[in-house]
Amino acid sequence: MKSVLVKVTVLTVMLLGLPLVGTTLAGHPRERYFEFPPTTHYVRHAGFSWVAFFLIAAFTLAWVVPLLVQALRSWRRVHVRERVPSVFPWWGWAGVAFGAVAWVLAWTRQPWFAALQAHTFPPLWVAYIVVINALTYRRTGRCMMLERPRLFLLLFPVSAAFWWFFEYLNRFVQNWYYVGPRLTARDYFWAATLSFSTVLPAVLGTQEWLRSFWRLDGIFAKFRPIRFGRPRLAATLVLSTSGLGLALIGIWPDQLFPLLWVSPVLILVSVQGLLGERHALSDIAAGDWRPVVTAALASLLCGFFWEMWNFHSMNKWIYSVPYVHRFLVFEMPLLGFAGYLPFGLECAALASTVSASNELVEGESRPESVGATAG
Repeated sequence: MKSVLVKVTVLTVMLLGLPLVGTTLAGHPRERYFEFPPTTHYVRHAGFSWVAFFLIAAFTLAWVVPLLVQALRSWRRVHVRERVPSVFPWWGWAGVAFGAVAWVLAWTRQPWFAALQAHTFPPLWVAYIVVINALTYRRTGRCMMLERPRLFLLLFPVSAAFWWFFEYLNRFVQNWYYVGPRLTARDYFWAATLSFSTVLPAVLGTQEWLRSFWRLDGIFAKFRPIRFGRPRLAATLVLSTSGLGLALIGIWPDQLFPLLWVSPVLILVSVQGLLGERHALSDIAAGDWRPVVTAALASLLCGFFWEMWNFHSMNKWIYSVPYVHRFLVFEMPLLGFAGYLPFGLECAALASTVSASNELVEGESRPESVGATAG
């Protein structure tokens, strides 16, 4: 519990404190970062840049392409094990039906539903979470929702707190904002918190489902290892660089906005490395990329549904991303989907910490344990 407290404290202080310290020293008014609900637009973003677009695309592809090549080369060589025979459970069909109704209500404007029209996001994602657990159950005969219910339920409040950190960091870069009916501060808080609470259960449930595919699981069990000769020094440098970037993110929001997505996982992994603990990237030192790949894919898949269901909703978010705001997929710029890749690692790393601190999963201490039991 002491190490958990250290990790949570460092993460909280750095994410909440450093951007505010930097903008205060730069003379920016602090009041605008605490406006609630946030409505004022004070960041003027740079326009589209082909140079920035190609540089970010090249950096993303440098990581993605080798993994795709590995998948193509190994697809037929991987031994496929028999899955546990099961059927799609009745509660999964109930989730499908509930989700279909929620989807129709979210994308239409029925007069009798007007009072609840702005609150369709949580029902859609509750249905998704139930269905993805049902798909895992069909393939393996078990799922997180049934096998680890205490952890499953705990993920909802942790998820809500987790995403509020991103909402806070977004105050300094303003890469997205919300449109739709105006809500009071109290209504906005509860509506947002309920929506945010579904993020971790959705991503981790999707990761567990992906790990149930034996071929996908086997492809990345042995890939290129990445090791650091002096891991503690590397962790110190990453932690220091992340801290400096967070302190400057509100001063140079256009240049440093990617830190909004990567800084939480860099901080958490660095602190775990300094404490000598396993973390979300530990397994790649041995060439095991399964936790990384499945977490990133799970987040990307959820990201597709987040953006799709957002597209025609009444209460929705709109993006304003510097340098790369072009080629929209729904409301998201094409390269914006790259942010979902590190976000999946953050979800897996946080879930691992929650699982370990509460001792809810017996015998599971690996970072990918929450999403990997089916594999």
